Amino acid sequence: MEHIARFFFGVSGNVIALFLFLSPVVTFWRIIKKRSTEDFSGVPYNMTLLNCLLSAWYGLPFVSPNNILVTTINGTGSLIEAIYVVIFLIFAERRIRLRMLGLLGVVTSIFAAVVLISLLALHGNGRKIFCGLAATIFSICMYASPLSIMRLVIKTKSVEFMPFLLSLSVFLCGTSWFIYGLLGRDPFIIIPNGCGSFLGLTQLILYAIYRKNKGPAAPTGKGEAAAAAVEVDDAKKVAAAVELADATTNKVASQV
Repeated sequence: MEHIARFFFGVSGNVIALFLFLSPVVTFWRIIKKRSTEDFSGVPYNMTLLNCLLSAWYGLPFVSPNNILVTTINGTGSLIEAIYVVIFLIFAERRIRLRMLGLLGVVTSIFAAVVLISLLALHGNGRKIFCGLAATIFSICMYASPLSIMRLVIKTKSVEFMPFLLSLSVFLCGTSWFIYGLLGRDPFIIIPNGCGSFLGLTQLILYAIYRKNKGPAAPTGKGEAAAAAVEVDDAKKVAAAVELADATTNKVASQV
């Protein structure tokens, strides 16, 4: 029965995570139509790509047995994020393109180093711990990316830049994989997705508190108005870059 329940939550996590991975499609269709990346940032997509690659590697049978569902969704996520990165590189300005190429080089180097070390220097449980720690660190970083958006919601008392459906998806995705990890007694899945579930729940609570406010709260003074204007402008860039951690979250949304 426990295996059936674990399989169910793993499949649920796959479906929800796929939705999160596909959430930036609208953004990239806009980039293609305008042939410009505008103020969007390519950093979240590179970081989510790294997270997906590490998580997909961790789920392989010779690294972490009985976690193939982790590999299926993160392998898919790796392909999707790679497409986003390529599109971004094609339409970015030369200065930004060079910067993103450098970041992509770092992403590739980190993944290659983890793969080579785990294959050549580690075996058995040591390999699982090493790859699990690497995947966990970057999963937590990805799940934590909406913190700036949450801070803005509290500051402006507005949910303008925090869509409800994506917040709900982050919560459901994190919760599904958290339960999957509990049933499999795998701390490298439990920890990052427990953080993701908690952050998703926090976003939902903030949405419930400020759901009636769809625009920034009116400032009382000129200085406060100027500060609010700058804050909101920055938030637009952050919201576009993060895409709710892509969910990112891109991935959110990726699981360990």
